[in-house]
Amino acid sequence: MRIDKYLAHALNVGRTDVKKILKAKRVQVDGQIIKDGKFQVTEQTVRVDNRVITYQENFYYLLHKPKGVVTATKDASQRTVMDLFSVADYRADLYPVGRLDKDTTGLLLITNDGPLGHKLLSPKKHVAKTYLAMVAGELTLSGLERLRTGLELKNGEQTQPAQVQVREQDPKNEASLVEITIHEGKYHQVKRMFAAISCRVVELKRLTMGSLSLPADLPPGAYRPLTDLELAQLKG
Repeated sequence: MRIDKYLAHALNVGRTDVKKILKAKRVQVDGQIIKDGKFQVTEQTVRVDNRVITYQENFYYLLHKPKGVVTATKDASQRTVMDLFSVADYRADLYPVGRLDKDTTGLLLITNDGPLGHKLLSPKKHVAKTYLAMVAGELTLSGLERLRTGLELKNGEQTQPAQVQVREQDPKNEASLVEITIHEGKYHQVKRMFAAISCRVVELKRLTMGSLSLPADLPPGAYRPLTDLELAQLKG
């Protein structure tokens, strides 16, 4: 790999900045000062200002998305999930895997690993996603059965069977707390599924995606790198 590409990725800076660093004789490879951006790096030790620079191809973060931010890399008028990242951790190649609505909270994977993101979102993989929904409206046994066996949405789309567990129910006020696991990713799917049985989702939080679970100690708006075990299980 060319040293300029290596440094641009490892230092998370542009090629222009890399040229300046090289020109200033700040880069050493195995003790040799390097000024040529075409210099090839294999397994040598790279230093900038005498600090060892390691190359990491991909980055993986688990984010607890709060309400009020959109799931996008950029937005001209609204705050995005990428705005939650510190200057030190932000990279232009990071992106959210999948989408949570602006008013939906919970687990969101942020990475620059395109193949993994594609795998997790591919309809053929049937990656499970579990949500906790606060639902308004009469939640009947027949309605629950339709969710569990698959139902037709109002636009005619058919959903796959979902796993549904009623955690709490207040029949008097027609309010229920429901855990639902789906294996596909249609637009606004959970909200539309409940709408199809004449219920309305008031609050929605994603708890899991594949093998990933939202940590109980990770507050809304916070993020952390995946652990080695989490990453291995996600890729497995």
